Amino acid sequence: MANGSSPLTGAIRSSTVAGFLESVGEITDLSRAALKNGVRSRRDRALVIEQLDQVGVRSLSIVNLTAVFMGMVLALQMGNFLAKFGAQIFVSRIVGVSLLREMAPVLTALMVGGRVGAGITAELGTMSVTEQIDAVPALGADPVRKLVVPRMIALMIMLPLLTVIADAVGIAGGCLISVTELGLTVEFYTTTLLQALAFSDFFSGVGKAVFFAYFIGIIACHNGLTVRGGADGVGRATTATVVAASVAVLVADFFLSKLFLSI
Repeated sequence: MANGSSPLTGAIRSSTVAGFLESVGEITDLSRAALKNGVRSRRDRALVIEQLDQVGVRSLSIVNLTAVFMGMVLALQMGNFLAKFGAQIFVSRIVGVSLLREMAPVLTALMVGGRVGAGITAELGTMSVTEQIDAVPALGADPVRKLVVPRMIALMIMLPLLTVIADAVGIAGGCLISVTELGLTVEFYTTTLLQALAFSDFFSGVGKAVFFAYFIGIIACHNGLTVRGGADGVGRATTATVVAASVAVLVADFFLSKLFLSI
């Protein structure tokens, strides 16, 4: 054809766009149902506490490991670069602002999205293909209230807390490298760090984490509830969740950064 495309290519593109728009509509409906149940319905505390453990406590090790090496690498790279100009004294400020505003919330969300998001999709997907979810309304319960709301609440509580922990652990890792590799003292590192940080830096990172938690949770729950095709479908949905959640976090980070910088 003159424009270099074929009817088959056009059909594939149309199908992809239609599938994407359909998914967006389904996620919007699920978000509305989850919000309605979360606000108006009595929440099951036992389910929420169980998910708090799954999402938060069991993610501490991977978050702490990521955060400490993130802070160490950032301090090492920036410290050695700044040392060329005799400006290694500013390393604490760069590490602190970078961690609080960007690296801690984004990398924590990516780690939690990979671990927890995939787990939610696999769990709900298995229930879906074995028709357990279809049986929930027959028992007089709402699947969204019982399965989606506790996971969303747990994510939106624990991801900001994990981000705060990642901030502290990453700053400590940066301090370790600053003392051992750059010749700074703990007192100097701490003092210059506190001089450079503002509440807006902390608020920006924690605020982003709330939005990231929503994206991870709603994508994971949607993919799990809409699984088709047995065990193979569960595997595809789990992979799709990790990819979609990661992309959503990275895209949202740009727009949220613009938003918080303008406040």
